[in-house]
Amino acid sequence: MNVLIGDIGGTKTILAIFSSEVGPRSALFEKTFSSTHYASLELIVQEFLAQTDIPVHKACFAVAGPVVGGSAQITNLTWVVDSTALKDAFQLQSVALLNDLESVAYAVPVLQAEDIHTLCAGTPVAGGSVAVVAPGTGLGEAFLTDHNGSYHAHPSEGSHASFGPVGRLQIGLLEFMNAQGFDHVSCERVCSGGLGIPNLYAYLKATGLYSEPVWLAEQLAASEDPTPVIFAAAQDAARSCELASAVLDLFVEILASEAGNLALKILSTGGIYLGGGISPRIVSYLQKPNFLEQLRSKGRFYQMLANMPVHVILNAKAGLMGAAVFGLNLPD
Repeated sequence: MNVLIGDIGGTKTILAIFSSEVGPRSALFEKTFSSTHYASLELIVQEFLAQTDIPVHKACFAVAGPVVGGSAQITNLTWVVDSTALKDAFQLQSVALLNDLESVAYAVPVLQAEDIHTLCAGTPVAGGSVAVVAPGTGLGEAFLTDHNGSYHAHPSEGSHASFGPVGRLQIGLLEFMNAQGFDHVSCERVCSGGLGIPNLYAYLKATGLYSEPVWLAEQLAASEDPTPVIFAAAQDAARSCELASAVLDLFVEILASEAGNLALKILSTGGIYLGGGISPRIVSYLQKPNFLEQLRSKGRFYQMLANMPVHVILNAKAGLMGAAVFGLNLPD
């Protein structure tokens, strides 16, 4: 059986065909499309299928946004993706939609050694719940629970819960965001690439604790997206920048605290996985002792969190792989 699998994002859409004979780690055919160049997912699927003679029987799409009743509004696009409409348009037996982080979670059980970097081996509990936290353009959260010996993934919009500052510097961040007109400050607003990094930079610059180098100010002024510029400045071995480094340090502290929060809420004795586009790029910062210390800093539950394995997902196509895991197990 062949299944059409998609990882649908605001910037790019990856489509691939997987087979039950080969499994979820290797596609028979794969193409990447610029999402903004198309008015709908249907148009991309039509173009994709026209480029191959491999038949498909079912489909599963991971989408950047909440899935409600088999339909999803894609974040940062005008698309509405509807499972019934796709099924009818391409005469498929069935079509499933997954939240993008739900899809990453489904990949966790099939990840191999080369797909992860371990920050803490811990003492995993067989069948224990698993937390997945993924900072990228936004901040995604999901989790896995064991059902009769196999893991089932659950989506979450937990990153939109209120940011809980820890310590004087983070309390100052919350007050700064309130002063900017944000009555509700979510975790995503201070711990993501699209919103979080620019907000942390503006805050730390406003504190006066760090001066902004002229060269960095010029680069930021010339860039449409400040986040890659700030990341590069923070990790530039040839030209140090205290402000950019402080931004990344604060980002990592907030990420650690939120990962610990999710781990407690779902009792993730099976492990904590850090995914998304940012985590693999900042492994050197995540390896600093402060990350695990902040993650575990939950009072009486410090030791429980210390026993939980913590891994970074390095495989950039974990979302596609997870959607394939789910899609290949769709009922006939």
